Amino acid sequence: MEVAVAAARAAGHFIMEYWNREIEIEYKGEVDLVSHVDRGAEELILGHLRASFPDDCIIGEEGGEIVNESSRIWFVDPLDGTTNFAHGVPHFCVSIGLVIAGEASLGVVYEPTRDFLFVGDIDYGASLNGRPLHVSKTETLDRSLIATGFPYDRRTNPDNNMDRAGHIIRHCQGLRRAGAAALDLAYVSAGWLDGYWEDKLHPWDVAAGVALVSAAGGRVSDFHGQAINVSDGRCVATNGLIHPELLTHVQAGSHH
Repeated sequence: MEVAVAAARAAGHFIMEYWNREIEIEYKGEVDLVSHVDRGAEELILGHLRASFPDDCIIGEEGGEIVNESSRIWFVDPLDGTTNFAHGVPHFCVSIGLVIAGEASLGVVYEPTRDFLFVGDIDYGASLNGRPLHVSKTETLDRSLIATGFPYDRRTNPDNNMDRAGHIIRHCQGLRRAGAAALDLAYVSAGWLDGYWEDKLHPWDVAAGVALVSAAGGRVSDFHGQAINVSDGRCVATNGLIHPELLTHVQAGSHH
């Protein structure tokens, strides 16, 4: 936890040196952005993890990785919310998650613009800047604030989450799409959001957040209520109380 926190803070401070400054943006896909800031932050994080855990597997979004046979896998998103960052929107974070034998066990999500440090350990609970966190107590979907996101191939793929969003927004109190999956999950762990779902995710998008929600007393599953595999791509996270109801509507609104 200490190593992951130090790595997240170092990366966050590096990112803030470039926020609201002119930076060169590249496109990994039609709408998927990357910059030298993402890559620089990832190198900082990987340096911390390599030094302390040389035998662990480490996989970063921007291609930095150490692959071996370890059952301990670190998933790193050095700048979740790059599109927000590139436009000057102050909603982005560093996400570092540790998966042990398939279980998301530790998550650190650092939001540098607000100096919010979310830490979740499934054995010790979740916290924000040292203050214990717990998921919300909202009992019904119609009173719930829900978050989601839309995939990068949304312009060309009909399975783009639009149908689900259109369905669920009619059944919940409010729906948000803020542009950083790790923060959506962190906000569920804090009780600020009651639930979240998204499809076509990568392990580095959700590993830290899944650990946070679980550590804060919430529930995380795939779209069918089964135990989540962070490599599956589909995630539903809630306070637990609204989980069956949200699952029902995720399935009812699915295009396929």
